[in-house]
Amino acid sequence: MKTLIRGALAIVAASTVAFTACSSDATSPVQLTLVTYDSFPQSGTSLNDALAAFTARTGIEVQILSAGDTGTMISKAVLTTGNPEGDLMWGVDQTFVIQALEAEVFAQIPEIAGIDNLTPSLTDLAPRDRVLPVNFGDVCINYDIAWYDERNIPVPSDLADLTDPMYAGQLVVQNPATSSPGLAMLLASVATFGESGWLEWWEQMAANGLEVTNGWTEAYYERFSWAGNGAQPMVVSYGSSPPAEVIFAEPARDDAPTGVIENSCFRQVEFAGVLRGSAHLEAAQKLLEFLISAEFQTELALNLFVFPTNLEVVLPGVFITHAVIPTAPLSVDPTLIRERRSDWIEQWTTAVLR
Repeated sequence: MKTLIRGALAIVAASTVAFTACSSDATSPVQLTLVTYDSFPQSGTSLNDALAAFTARTGIEVQILSAGDTGTMISKAVLTTGNPEGDLMWGVDQTFVIQALEAEVFAQIPEIAGIDNLTPSLTDLAPRDRVLPVNFGDVCINYDIAWYDERNIPVPSDLADLTDPMYAGQLVVQNPATSSPGLAMLLASVATFGESGWLEWWEQMAANGLEVTNGWTEAYYERFSWAGNGAQPMVVSYGSSPPAEVIFAEPARDDAPTGVIENSCFRQVEFAGVLRGSAHLEAAQKLLEFLISAEFQTELALNLFVFPTNLEVVLPGVFITHAVIPTAPLSVDPTLIRERRSDWIEQWTTAVLR
């Protein structure tokens, strides 16, 4: 769960750190810059340890450059196309990948070792000679289990149920103009009701007491009844929220206090690629191969609270027990997202906030 980890790590954006170990026979080691969003850990985690091990084996040093949130990162990459800030980029999701591809942000790369170990349905989302899927997660509606049990109210089974007066005033969402999970929930409504029906659903939700915040932190830690003692027992969060709540629980617990409405889940897929204009294409390719390897991907769940795309990776037990990974997640074609995102957000704003 990326947003939860942002608060835990408290990393200063735009700072850089280098892994300087190199092989003994390397006289002029190559140094690569990995451009990523600001929640990617700079140091002190097993992800960083894995990168250090890569450096020790190859002599290729890795710097991490935080470039803000995903939208800011892509905007910078488009402006510097061909003369990039770094050598690789991690974390462009399917809501922005078409924009990056159209701007030719990424270099064309030869066949990468290890591609066959990645989930085929995810490698099909974008040209595999430009970018590769490196993780995925699901934005879902989460609910306070005890709140519904105490009131003997059935938990909604899907988005359509939420317009029932029984659920009036119970859901808090994030503004899609200012929040990644908020945008994902807008896209979930498009996937569920189609372009002819999604806006009407939001109008019905607004009439049914929908609450809106600017971001995930306010929604989860201030408005959500379980985490923030707020008024809303449902919140837009992640399929990986329940295991995070178990891991960080004080006092310790082995049961998750929240559940996930599986039919509400929209899948977010993040990609990595070599930036066009990198002076170290061969070394960058080696790092990209490492980023999709089981060795590196094994560390994703407990550090970024996302799921690996490498099929060889076994998830930690707490994720196997408590995470929800829907078998049929909601999705929207990335090209359609690119074409319609701005219009959809404007229509949502008019329907829900004005």
